[in-house]
Amino acid sequence: MWNVFKTGLLLTALTLLLVWLGNLIGGQTGLMIALVFAALMNLGTYWFSDQLVIAMSGARPLSEAEAPELYAMVRRLAQRAGLPMPRLYLVPEMQPNAFATGRDPQHGVVAITQGLLQMMERPEVEGVIAHELAHIRNRDTLIMAVAATIAGAISALAHMFYYATLFFGNRDERGGNPLAALVLVILAPFIAMIIQLAISRAREYEADRIGAMIAGTPIGLANALRKLEAAAEQIPAAHAQPATAHMYIVNPLRGGGLATLFSTHPPVQERIRRLMAMPAHLEVA
Repeated sequence: MWNVFKTGLLLTALTLLLVWLGNLIGGQTGLMIALVFAALMNLGTYWFSDQLVIAMSGARPLSEAEAPELYAMVRRLAQRAGLPMPRLYLVPEMQPNAFATGRDPQHGVVAITQGLLQMMERPEVEGVIAHELAHIRNRDTLIMAVAATIAGAISALAHMFYYATLFFGNRDERGGNPLAALVLVILAPFIAMIIQLAISRAREYEADRIGAMIAGTPIGLANALRKLEAAAEQIPAAHAQPATAHMYIVNPLRGGGLATLFSTHPPVQERIRRLMAMPAHLEVA
């Protein structure tokens, strides 16, 4: 429940940042432009984000004839979760990983890599699939698309404000200093990025919790996370990109040092700790 509340607060903060920036640029007119801009971007994201992510990942449809056991597993887990059967895609990656997309449960997609099928035991695959179904059930695919879109709109508006101030000044003298505008163009997108990352991390914790319930136990998912983290450090990802990395169950792009502060995913060890603190046998809430 806390993660749900936290997500709502963070999305509200993103929206307020967007509204404030729009008002700063052009008063009430700028505010309305910012809201319309965000609405149009969200509408496009709502309808086309799944197709875009699938294309960027290089995934292809996986038929039931190719993977009958996998289909049976996903169908059973989807029924436990109270979800329609999602479409299944295969990503031609040897790094084991998976992601979910789709604007709502009726258009859900679960994509898994070739490496996941080859390197994971059945309970671990079940845990991963259950985690992705939790994202679909929680509508995280839509939440993260909205967060990314608002953050993108904030970045675009901040740059518009900077160049407008630099070349035209600010006629009502509310902020015509180019140096102050430069600070804003750096600070506003940075704050938006931090909020977006916080939303992503909160949704991962919630998907772990609900996914463990869908699977009936947290053990498979916890064991899978250990293997996924180790494999991500050893096997490079051929298709994953920074724009889609936040969608995978573990970050497919490795980074150290300061990069860990801006990771789209919570620390795997903390995710495992929370999972192992749950009862060994669970029912779907």
